Amino acid sequence: MSKKLTISTIKKSKGVRPLVMITAYDALFAKLLEPSADMILVGDSLNMSFAGRSDTISTTLEQMLYHTNAVCMGAKNSFVICDMPFGTYTCKERALDNAIKVFQNTQADCVKIEGGADKAEIIKHLTDNGIAVCGHIGLLPQSVRSEGGYKVKGKTANEREQLLRDAKAVECAGAFCMVIEGTKADVAKEIAQSVSIPVIGIGAGAEVDGQVLVFSDMLGLFEEFTPKFVKKYLDGATLVKNALKEYADEVVSRKFPKEEHTY
Repeated sequence: MSKKLTISTIKKSKGVRPLVMITAYDALFAKLLEPSADMILVGDSLNMSFAGRSDTISTTLEQMLYHTNAVCMGAKNSFVICDMPFGTYTCKERALDNAIKVFQNTQADCVKIEGGADKAEIIKHLTDNGIAVCGHIGLLPQSVRSEGGYKVKGKTANEREQLLRDAKAVECAGAFCMVIEGTKADVAKEIAQSVSIPVIGIGAGAEVDGQVLVFSDMLGLFEEFTPKFVKKYLDGATLVKNALKEYADEVVSRKFPKEEHTY
C-alpha cells in the first residue's frame, strides 16, 4: 500500500473494497508483504509456524512483543495488529495491563482478542482506555483444547444465533473490525451484513469484507498440513529445498564460490 491505513479508513472500506490481511512474524517477510497488504497480523500462529508447537496456546506476551517489533521495523507503512496470546486477557484489568505493554513497547496499531459476547466487557474496557481492538469470532484457536479440536462454526441454528450475538457484542464494545474464522460461508456473509465494521474472513467464504491467511501456508512453506481454506500461491518449500540442494552440490563440487564471489 502506498499510504498506511488508519482505523477510520479501514472502517470506511466496508462495502467499498475487500481488505487484504496477511500474517508476518519478522522484518524480512513483513517488508516483502507490505506492498500488497492493507494490514499485517502478527499472529500467535507463530507458535506453530516458527516454534514448531502443535497449537498457539503456549505463546507468551514476550514472544509477541519481540515479533511485533520486528514486523513494525520491516513494514513501517502497514497497519500492524498484535495478537494477544492465551492467558493475557482473562479479566479486563489484566487485559488492559498487557495491552498497554504492547502499545508502550511496540508500534502496533491495535491488538486482537479472541471471543465474542463473553469478551465484550474486556474489549470495551480496552477501547475506553485508548486501546484499538480487532475482534475474533467463530473458530477460536486458543480454545482448541477446551473444544476438543478445530471445529467449523455455524453449522446449527444455535451456533448461527450465537455468532450473530458475538458479532454485535464485539461491534458495540468498540472494536473497529473483526476476524471470523472457520465459519460456514452463508453464516459469515450474514454476520458481515449485520454489523457496520469490516469482517475479515479466514475459512469463512468470499462474501465478507476481506481475507486473511497465514503467510507460510499461502506460500507453501508449512508442510505439516494444509487447511481446506488455504490456497497455495507458491510451492515455497520445494523451491527452497531445490535451491539449498543446488548450493550444497556446488559447495561439495567446489563450483561455489566462483571468482566473482571472491575478494
